[in-house]
This record gives sequence, structure tokens and C-alpha cells, in this order.
Amino acid sequence: MRAGFIGLGAMGAHMARNLHKAGMLATVWNRTAATARDFARETGVPAAPSPAALAAGVDAVVLCVSADDDVLEVVAQIAPAVRAGALVIDCSTVGAATARSAAARLAERGASFLDCPVSGGVEGARDATLAVMCGGDAAAFERARPLLAAMGRAVTHFGPSGAGQAAKATNQIMCAGIIRAVAEAMAFARAQQLPLEPLVETLGKGAGSSWYFVNRAPNMIRGSFPAGFRVRLHAKDLGICRAMAAEMGATLPVVESMLDEYAQLIEQGYGDEDISADYRLKAALFPGP
Repeated sequence: MRAGFIGLGAMGAHMARNLHKAGMLATVWNRTAATARDFARETGVPAAPSPAALAAGVDAVVLCVSADDDVLEVVAQIAPAVRAGALVIDCSTVGAATARSAAARLAERGASFLDCPVSGGVEGARDATLAVMCGGDAAAFERARPLLAAMGRAVTHFGPSGAGQAAKATNQIMCAGIIRAVAEAMAFARAQQLPLEPLVETLGKGAGSSWYFVNRAPNMIRGSFPAGFRVRLHAKDLGICRAMAAEMGATLPVVESMLDEYAQLIEQGYGDEDISADYRLKAALFPGP
């Protein structure tokens, strides 16, 4: 299967490289053309001049872009050119309604759309160990499975269009609570003057451990928060969770409190740091020198 990849950001570039390693990547496109040219020089995979040109020459288009409007814009550009029977696999995190809209638009062209958001951070994208949550037609999912398996370790079909995004929203709510708890715990531990490296090593094997604790508590120890998952992007995702819950008449306390904290971080200029930067707010809770 010949695939094209659109969106070579922090996650997408690694995912595209893994498709290339699997021998399935035929072409790439990125909004910033220089990024696509750099990728082409690195891998030998040609950069397409436009999303439409990319879609016209492949059996599957994989997207990994930032927001709902980006997905709908790309779908509008590729729809006139996409092949009948082609797959369009969206690994972005957007609303379930956006996924259903994109699926309907591409169905008019005889193409199948799958919403397949991912989780696992840049490490998972790099190592092809992502969790991939899929919504859409079951037969299309089976055809897409080899592509998805080249990018992720746990690949699951959850139901019709939008189900993958609903599963990802569930994940993002969990991440909000976990990173907030880890930040608060690490600020407490530092205030108690505990040796933090041995603490992470030990508690990482305990009942309170999590991926975020093991992989992001070291950021908190160093006071350095290189972007794995940016604050402003998780805030965007939690806004999706808020809207989906509101459609059912619900308010989610974890989401609301985390959105408040992210708003503070963004206002302070930390919106492009990793979400582990929530530690900045928690450390400020403890008076000290």
C-alpha cells in the first residue's frame, strides 16, 4: 500500500519515518514547505506540491495536524483528488463531530475516512509504540491495520466515525488528572527535602506510578520542560472534552480545573512547554527560599 503523509510536526515526522521504514511511505506534504523538503532530503521520500497532488497518487492519506479546522481544510483540499476506494486516516486529535463531517465528505468521493488519534507522546511516535484509537468502517479499519501497526503498538477499533476521537478524549481527561497529581506530588516531595531521583526510581515501581510519572517527573526535577506534549495543545484537547461533555449536559471538574491551570501557564508564557510545566504552579504553593 502506497501512503502519503500530511503534517510533519513533532509527532507526525516520527510517524512518517516509521511508515518509511516499513516501506509504505510514497510522499509527504507539510504546510511549511521547508519542513517537507528537509524530510525528503533525509529519507529520499519526495515532497508533494500540494495535498491534492499527494492524494491523487496514493492508496492511503495519513493526516497528523493540529486542530479541527486544519483537518477540515485538508479534507476539502484532498477530496476532489482522492482515489475511489482510498483510505484517509486522521491521527489528529479533534472533535467527534469533525470526524463525522470529514467521513461524510470523503464518502461522497468513494473514499473511507478513519479517525485514528494517538497517544504515547513523542517517545511513542519515535519508537512506533503509540496507542491508536480508531473510529470508522470496520472493513476500512482492517485495510488500514498494516499502516497503523507500523506506527503503533496497541491499535483498537472502537466503533463508527467519531468513536476514535471519543476514546482519545477519554485519554486526555485521564492525562489531565495524572499530570496534575504528579506535579503536585513532586512539588510536595521537593518541599519535604526528599532526594528526588531515588524517589522517582522507587515510586515508579509503586501503586501510584504512571507513564507520566516515570517519563515526566524527571522534567520537574530538572526544572526544564521540553515539549513532548505542549500545554496549549492539551488545552485545545480539553476544550474538545468540555464541549463533548456539555452536549450531554455535564461539566467535568478535572477538565475545568486543568483548563484554569493551563490558562495561567499560557498567560505566563509557558504555552509551548510540555504539560509537565504544571509543576511550575504546584511548586509555587510551597513557601521557601
